[in-house]
Amino acid sequence: MLSSRPSRRVVLSATLAAPFLGTIAARAQGTWSPTRPIRLVVGFTPAGTTDIAARLLVEQLSQRLGQQVVIENRPGAGGNVGADVVAKADPDGHTILMQTVSSGAINYQLYAGRIPYKPEDFAGISLVTRVPNAIFVSNAVPANTLAELVALVRANPGKMNIGSSGVGTSLHMTGELLKLATGIELTHVPFRGAGPMLQEMIAGRIEVGVDNLPSVIGHLREGRLRPLAVTTATRSPQLPDVPTTAEAGFPAVEATAWFGLVGPVRMPTAAIQRINREVEASLADSALWRRYDELGGMRADLAAGGGSTPENFDTFIRNEVEKWSEAVRRSGASVEG
Repeated sequence: MLSSRPSRRVVLSATLAAPFLGTIAARAQGTWSPTRPIRLVVGFTPAGTTDIAARLLVEQLSQRLGQQVVIENRPGAGGNVGADVVAKADPDGHTILMQTVSSGAINYQLYAGRIPYKPEDFAGISLVTRVPNAIFVSNAVPANTLAELVALVRANPGKMNIGSSGVGTSLHMTGELLKLATGIELTHVPFRGAGPMLQEMIAGRIEVGVDNLPSVIGHLREGRLRPLAVTTATRSPQLPDVPTTAEAGFPAVEATAWFGLVGPVRMPTAAIQRINREVEASLADSALWRRYDELGGMRADLAAGGGSTPENFDTFIRNEVEKWSEAVRRSGASVEG
């Protein structure tokens, strides 16, 4: 008669194997590697700050991930077009977005029910950098300070234009904060990216501009455009002679743009964690960070020990949505149609 009781050898083997099998399972759940090139969507035109921030990162990120990271520019609607592409993409880790303060925070209130995605459609991966905005004028404008510009616009209400890289961008909203704080009348002229706007300003067809520092700093340093203020609480080391908006007499005009990677909400945790590790390792490289620093980028430390985890980037974005929704409501800005 056969016994139903397992032999001691079988029981012992199973007991010894259990921790080993558990370790294999844990490792399988915690590892991920891309199997084809990764598409990094940028919701703005080439040569703008979002594009620059992405292109600085992709070489190192490609090497660390073992697959090419390919930038795909999908401009339109203040970054909404590109963000929507990623929100609806296959969440397998091979399509990610360079999220911005515009498509990731400002636009939810600015587009008021007409935005094709929700904050919950994205999973945070890593904040990359934050940058100041700069307020500047064409060389044809007779103003050397922000106060002089405000006085000039007041004397010519409705006759001057302010350009930005698109409706709903932090640049558009910085202009709205300036108008709200001073009561001046400037006509907003949105462009499909910073490059076209800057060329129009250099040609003298747009009087006032707001842009992220990385994409305009070369024009400011070389005198093609005249800087009046930066929108951060402290001066930028890259433009030490340019005052902050607070120093210029307008403390309510404070705004910082940010750029970070997100993916579709159902993206595997292992993929999120792997890309986060490689982004943080890339940004720890002194040569790469020097390139961000030269363009006016500020370190994106969110966690207690520095750096950005997926969890604290998610929290950061939720806070930004709340802050900018209130700012948009106060300004009365909206997008029609």
